[in-house]
Amino acid sequence: MDMGLAGKRVLVTGGTRGIGLAVVRAFAAAGAQVIAVHRTDGEAAEALRRELAKLDPAHLTVTADVTTAEGAASVAEACRSQLGALDVLVNNVGVDGHRAFAELEQPEWQRLFSHNVTSAYLVTQAVLDLLTDSASVVNVGASVALRGRAFGTHYSASKAALVGFGRALARELGPRGIRVNTVAPGVTETEPGAGLPPQLVTRLTAMTALGRLGRPEDVAGAVLYLAGDTSRYVTGHTLTVDGGI
Repeated sequence: MDMGLAGKRVLVTGGTRGIGLAVVRAFAAAGAQVIAVHRTDGEAAEALRRELAKLDPAHLTVTADVTTAEGAASVAEACRSQLGALDVLVNNVGVDGHRAFAELEQPEWQRLFSHNVTSAYLVTQAVLDLLTDSASVVNVGASVALRGRAFGTHYSASKAALVGFGRALARELGPRGIRVNTVAPGVTETEPGAGLPPQLVTRLTAMTALGRLGRPEDVAGAVLYLAGDTSRYVTGHTLTVDGGI
């Protein structure tokens, strides 16, 4: 079934690695025009820039720190100049953290909230006037928001806040026809949580109904579904993509 993504104008934050990279590639393959945001220049950003240039010169990569208002504003200006408007926004920026709660200091708490929640607020607000009246906003959260994780109170709390952000924003933007949803991945290879000790990977795999850890492409499929026409009556929803863990 055609999800109607060809020609859509798409912004993806955190677009050069892991889930973000898979999402950018999937939208480009579907015929969308994509702007991918990354925080620092490097080989990953340059490789994506070359890859996208071969597909369509309309694609663009932008360097910006979207945990700041200035960075979000620069991204909005790039979207305005390059695309004119936005049909899809994917808030994918995020970081992980492992710390016992008794040892959790405020700077670490603020670091996770800055990346996992504040970036979504700043970027969404900065591009709000660029969103078309049938636009889709997709936030990339985490399934631990729904069940919690020891030694990750700040991570779980920040991702839970993103769920609330999405549900509330869906109600506010619904009258414009704009949908807001959240994808909640489980442990995903090449993402924070990968690189775990082999015995933990074995245990997590055994806990998962599908018998494997997730892949970025698994999450990208869910993002494209929520961005496309086949989910046009889905909003305020959190779609768990964790293989049944």
